[in-house]
Amino acid sequence: MAGAPEELIENPKKVNARTETLGAEDVLSDVLRTIRLNSAVQFCFMPQGDWETDRAPRLGASGADSNAAIPFHIVVRGKCWVRIGAETTHLEEGDIVAFPFCTGHQLGAGQGGQLIVPTRDLPPLPWRDLPVLRYGDGEPDLRLLCGYLECSVINFQPLRAALPVMLHVKTRGQTVTGWLGAVIGQITAEVDRPRTGGQSMLERLTEIAFIEILRHYIISARLGPVGWLAALADPQLARCLALIHTEPQRDWSIQDLAAAAGMSRSSLAGKFDSVLQTSPIRYLRDWRLFLASVALANGGQPIIAIAEEAGYGTEAAFNRAFSRAFGLPPAAWRQRARDAGTA
Repeated sequence: MAGAPEELIENPKKVNARTETLGAEDVLSDVLRTIRLNSAVQFCFMPQGDWETDRAPRLGASGADSNAAIPFHIVVRGKCWVRIGAETTHLEEGDIVAFPFCTGHQLGAGQGGQLIVPTRDLPPLPWRDLPVLRYGDGEPDLRLLCGYLECSVINFQPLRAALPVMLHVKTRGQTVTGWLGAVIGQITAEVDRPRTGGQSMLERLTEIAFIEILRHYIISARLGPVGWLAALADPQLARCLALIHTEPQRDWSIQDLAAAAGMSRSSLAGKFDSVLQTSPIRYLRDWRLFLASVALANGGQPIIAIAEEAGYGTEAAFNRAFSRAFGLPPAAWRQRARDAGTA
């Protein structure tokens, strides 16, 4: 491990002044900055009367990978409910729900209505135009935009462990998330008045909406004593994490990070272990590997170059570490991402 940087030895006050401005906002910004939709599909769902769907989250014959996809629903007009197990949540116009782990759920209105399986009625992918599924005659009193997205940020394990099975954001009458209503309006406009480049615009708008949903949850979540969100709320740990996220390629040592956080090495190691159940250096390794997964999925950099950026001296060592973390070797991970993009 490298020793303490020269500036820490010569002028510790200079480093403390620089790191005091780093914190949870920097960590959150760095994580959200990595968000790119690998793929996204959407359809319009317009039922009438009393109805309910089955519990399956997958797209069935249309081809989405239910293990990787994140289902979401936007209530454009009307009211309905969503149910996971025995828990029912009522949704109204402007609400957005997303399911980070593709958790099986039901949508419905009223009680004891007809069973609808919209995923079974969808045409096979790819879609030239956004499918519109209508059930019943006359003007529907409910309009949902439903879809699935694949997003690499879900592969960052500390964030993944902090997320609930359902993310729910209300935009109607809200000051904090109210601008999301404008995003929903623009998504609806793109659906209603298709134009050249509309599919790309829908993907970007969906990306923006998903980023805001994640940010809203992270900022407003109730904090427990352990986990990534608890670490972001701790000023010392937040500064330490911010340094790791801001300069992941730096050869950080525990001494460096402890000095920057104003702690001893043993105190920092103990705090990491009690709050994050990991060590500072292991967290750094995991963040580097996550960034490597994003680079593999979204770019054409040679694998050896990505391995070096992740701190591995050989491609073989990087292959082993990456496979342990993500269940696939780097080349297979990249190919899967390309296949998803082509589909």
